[in-house]
Amino acid sequence: MKRYLTNLRGHGVIVMLVLAVPASLHSIYGSCFMAYAQEAEPSGEDPYATGSSPSLTEDNDGSFSTKAKSPTADKFNVKEHMDWGSYYDPKNVFCGQYDCYRILGFDYESFGAEKPDTKIITKRYRALSREWHPDKSKHKNAKERFVKIARAYEVLTDATSRKEYDEMRYNQEAYFQKYGTNVLWQYAPKSDTIIVVIFILLFVNGFGWFAQYQRWKSVADRLVRAAVEDWSPAQGGSNESKDLREHALEILAQRERDEAGTDDTTTTQKSSKSSKSSGKSNKASKLTAKEKKQKQTDDLKPIIEELAYDIDDFGAGFHKPTWRDLIILKLAKFPYHMARVSFWQTKYWARRLQKLPLTEDEKAVLTERAVGHVAWEIASEEEQKEMMSRELWILDNLAEYKDEQEFKRLSKGEQKYYKKMMKRKESRGSDLKED
Repeated sequence: MKRYLTNLRGHGVIVMLVLAVPASLHSIYGSCFMAYAQEAEPSGEDPYATGSSPSLTEDNDGSFSTKAKSPTADKFNVKEHMDWGSYYDPKNVFCGQYDCYRILGFDYESFGAEKPDTKIITKRYRALSREWHPDKSKHKNAKERFVKIARAYEVLTDATSRKEYDEMRYNQEAYFQKYGTNVLWQYAPKSDTIIVVIFILLFVNGFGWFAQYQRWKSVADRLVRAAVEDWSPAQGGSNESKDLREHALEILAQRERDEAGTDDTTTTQKSSKSSKSSGKSNKASKLTAKEKKQKQTDDLKPIIEELAYDIDDFGAGFHKPTWRDLIILKLAKFPYHMARVSFWQTKYWARRLQKLPLTEDEKAVLTERAVGHVAWEIASEEEQKEMMSRELWILDNLAEYKDEQEFKRLSKGEQKYYKKMMKRKESRGSDLKED
């Protein structure tokens, strides 16, 4: 019994020691925490309010004290942050023309090293949203920037979107492959249809007027040159150029007579100083034949130009432009002309099937098609009748007619040589037939 009590006492002492150790540790920790709370209470700071947790640290004397870990200060200034960078995103998949990192005040190059947590990203997003809210900000682009801020927050806080955004920063080919190659093109702002149509009509009609004027002027310039230089038919002269030159010579002669008459009425008595001086003046006043011809040409040219430029219509469509040459009127008349030509052609083939003789109108149309519209319009009535009588719509007759026209354009010497060559050709042909 005594031995049992002794063992029981020993076990009781051990139990009491086990219970006493935790109680002493709890009292030591409680006293240390109370001391830390008393130190923090006068300054009004709460270590848990900042989001940091206190931790036990061992002092130099072996005692423990609690210190809170201070968070890293964010020096981001919302009001001065205006540089949002740039990024190639024409389809507005991410943040459009702006850089999602720069929108929230981060740098792409240093973002991976700094590794800002979601709290800092969210804090900047909220600050920027308050600054650029359309209801509070007076900036003209506030609404657009407010939307971009929200999109930048979505991209940076989503791991998948941020990874894709980083990969396409310097790899535009990947962007093209995923979002299409038409990103290089954008639709221009819509223009007023009426203004565009009016502009096109003015441009087309102006071009048509200028083109018609150039056609008329080219013929007038050629006629002036042919009349001034007195071209022969072989050189390209025509009856019109000869008539124009003769008319200009008559006007020049009349002007010279008028000037001579005025000189006679205004002459005053002059005393001759000496016979030598008068002889020298007479020799100086004489001109060579070449100089006289050049002087006549110089005097004729302005007269011929005035006469030629007064001609409004040279025929064959070479006339000064009028309101009838407007493209819009020609387009309006085009269906009528097409219907008229179709009706005439249908009537012509119907008469050919009936084997009826050609009418005068049909002969005129066929001849005009054979020689050309310009040649037909320039020809006189007698020449047109002659061409119709020769039935130039037949190819053999047309070839013979063209040879004759080319022969008329040759000079006299060339015509003689041509006749000799034709006689030799005929004689050789007759010799071959006899053999």
